[in-house]
Amino acid sequence: RGSKGIGLNYATANRGGCHVTGYTISPEILGLPQKVDPLTPEGKAQLVKIFQDLTSVVNSAVNCLFATFEIGAKDYADLFNTIAGLNFTDSDVLKIGERIYNLERYIMSLYGFGAKDDTLPPRLTKEPMPEGPVKGQVVELDKMLAEYYKLRGWVDGVPTKEKLKELGIEL
Repeated sequence: RGSKGIGLNYATANRGGCHVTGYTISPEILGLPQKVDPLTPEGKAQLVKIFQDLTSVVNSAVNCLFATFEIGAKDYADLFNTIAGLNFTDSDVLKIGERIYNLERYIMSLYGFGAKDDTLPPRLTKEPMPEGPVKGQVVELDKMLAEYYKLRGWVDGVPTKEKLKELGIEL
């Protein structure tokens, strides 16, 4: 309830609520690479999408997420270019992560997963924090999910065939 981005991430993580998928605690709490307000839902859909895409690349490169808080897409492009003689840009790296994330989600949809599963316990979305620095806060999941699905190009929590084709994923 005190970190809206991580709430949206936990609801939409392909393998269930997961701190190593789209770890927005880095900017929301630690201020890395830059600080964002953890209590506002505005902009969190975009933030979560970027972090999920980037952590898909981090995980596929078999890197520890916790050692890479200040390493961004450009740094990964430089790393891949140096190691493998490629010519990636930061946009290429994020596109690779987007492909990974969408393919995972598509496979999950084959087993019946979709928007109905992109949720959090009612305690987080309905019961305001009773005390402390985030007193009164809940996760405004419905508002963030609509924007998130739109940014992802998903319908009912699932990538469309058009989105998959746009990403070069042929079924």
